[in-house]
Amino acid sequence: MKETLIDLDRFLAMRESIPILDARSEGEFIQGHIPGSINLPILNNEERKIVGTIYKQQGNQEAIIKGFELVGPRFSSIIQEALALFPEKKILTYCWRGGMRSEIMSWLLSMAGFQILRLKGGYKTYRTLTYETVHAKRDFIVLGGKTGVGKTVLLHGLKKMGESVIDLEDLAKHKGSSFGGIGQPTQPSIEHFENLLAEELFKIPLSEKIWIENESRRIGKVNLADELYANIIASPLIEISKSESERINHIAEEYAILPQNELLEAVKRLQKKLGGKRTAEAIEDIIAHRHSSWIANMLVYYDKTYGFELDSHKREQKFPLDLSNMDIEESIQQLLAIKHNIQWKNQLSD
Repeated sequence: MKETLIDLDRFLAMRESIPILDARSEGEFIQGHIPGSINLPILNNEERKIVGTIYKQQGNQEAIIKGFELVGPRFSSIIQEALALFPEKKILTYCWRGGMRSEIMSWLLSMAGFQILRLKGGYKTYRTLTYETVHAKRDFIVLGGKTGVGKTVLLHGLKKMGESVIDLEDLAKHKGSSFGGIGQPTQPSIEHFENLLAEELFKIPLSEKIWIENESRRIGKVNLADELYANIIASPLIEISKSESERINHIAEEYAILPQNELLEAVKRLQKKLGGKRTAEAIEDIIAHRHSSWIANMLVYYDKTYGFELDSHKREQKFPLDLSNMDIEESIQQLLAIKHNIQWKNQLSD
């Protein structure tokens, strides 16, 4: 079989039906990759480091020779693993710039009867696209409100109604507070978070208004791009409120079931901000399963923090919305009614 070099548009169109092999090292893959791809390194982390050092010190030819010396003994195992992963023997593949590593992988697997479609420009060209997509201006409608008003539930409800929605916390695998990482998988790197976000934006036409939650610049260990964050804080804001009892109940449903030791650790991380007395009370309540009590305790801190952040950003359009004692269907209708009244610059309102 012979390889075919394809551009990014064709690559992205074909990935729905053809599996993707990422030929880069494990570390590069973790840092960021094309979603859906499977990592099968032609050079692993240590080998890549060795070849890179030789390239800098001795030049390209010596680096190539060393690369073949390192990977040659593994050719058989690479072919066997590829056959197990891709039994239909047809793959899309890429490396960093679409150069030597994916060429070697393509040559090797072609010898084993694979049909190879190799990405011209490699992961770098994909990363350029995702970076530009995340940093581009889009029309957002921002759901704000204190902790516990159910913003994520509302986003999911809006999505079920056919609205365009981006759930940043789901993409970041973190809910944005000291408690936000409990029960979540490992967070992606900032680079891969942007890849995941761009993939969601690819699905949404530029003319669409996108519902998004009001987030801090940092979600766990993930930082939002400056342009994206500026876009969010400049967008129309719907400031949701609910009764304190509803907020406490909502938080309890989500957090009371989590491991006690992790809840305690989250409280301890806030000790300097909460103070010794409030921290001790919260710890005692968690141990005693008095969930409403420790949640109310935490809300004093989080409400103050949210108020400070809200006051630091002045928005041209802000819509207060009290959803107390409303079910999800009525709440969604209230949100859609506000969407209709938003005035978009240089555009007719929806």
